[in-house]
Amino acid sequence: MEVCVVAAVCEHCTVKIIERKADSPYYIQAYTDGSKSEAGVRAGIAIYQDNNLTSTLKYQLSERCTNNLAEQIAILKALEHIQSIEMGGKIVLIHTDSQITLQLLQNKKKHTRLIELIRTKINEMEQHKWSVEFTWIKAHTGHRGNETADQLAKEAANNKNIEESYTKIPKSAIPNELKENSIKQWQSECENATKGETAKLFFPKVEDRLEIRINTTPKFTTITTGNGNIKSYLYKCKIIDNPQCQRKNGDQTVEHIIFECTNFDQERDKLKAVVMRKENWPVSFNKLSTIYYINFKEYIDSVIWDND
Repeated sequence: MEVCVVAAVCEHCTVKIIERKADSPYYIQAYTDGSKSEAGVRAGIAIYQDNNLTSTLKYQLSERCTNNLAEQIAILKALEHIQSIEMGGKIVLIHTDSQITLQLLQNKKKHTRLIELIRTKINEMEQHKWSVEFTWIKAHTGHRGNETADQLAKEAANNKNIEESYTKIPKSAIPNELKENSIKQWQSECENATKGETAKLFFPKVEDRLEIRINTTPKFTTITTGNGNIKSYLYKCKIIDNPQCQRKNGDQTVEHIIFECTNFDQERDKLKAVVMRKENWPVSFNKLSTIYYINFKEYIDSVIWDND
């Protein structure tokens, strides 16, 4: 067995990272795993004594926690459990597939909450004659201990009786939560607004609108809001006396310009051809402004209605 020890001297303790090339003779070995998916944020721990599985632990975390936090809570809970029970030896090897966690433990400039709790726990155990070492193990390679910890984490996600063991909100989650809450408030205000009905037909979901990069032009803004140089709008504002299109085949509305006005048949045919490769024409305002945005914008910017 070839062993390389990398020691990181931190404020509270020396974190020893072991690079292993063969099975180790450690009496106590803990395999830890954390993950985040649609099922939730969870952690699993498998503890072996003298190569026999003696303890299995499962934990759930707040859905706002990250995968890295789940990996770290697994390590912390493993150390707490090992310290609390009577064991034949006091040399512990923690297996983790989280290289990020090991790097954080080694970096004395990093002082995140769980990393500091792990360091403090190691220091406390060492004062009681424990020796704690860490090693990285590649995930999903068929190793018995790692696969057991992974399975325990999955079981934790499906067990509604397990209380959340960690509910702290990570700093990284705050900007995303603020953004999500702002979008929800914006969406609610849009839905309850009595104005902007045309704009809501083009962009009913604020979140979808924010995902589209739009290079606005006066014509595009006029069409997607229904306000501006359109006869139906000018007539509504009592600026002109007649809302009819110049060809007098209907009022000049947003819908008329997009779908009906014979002045723009040639330009519209290009847009229709693109749409009809996928579905029937006509399509909704929302599809035009999202799925077919580029072609729709080209159409709007290319046509000239008679009150320009």
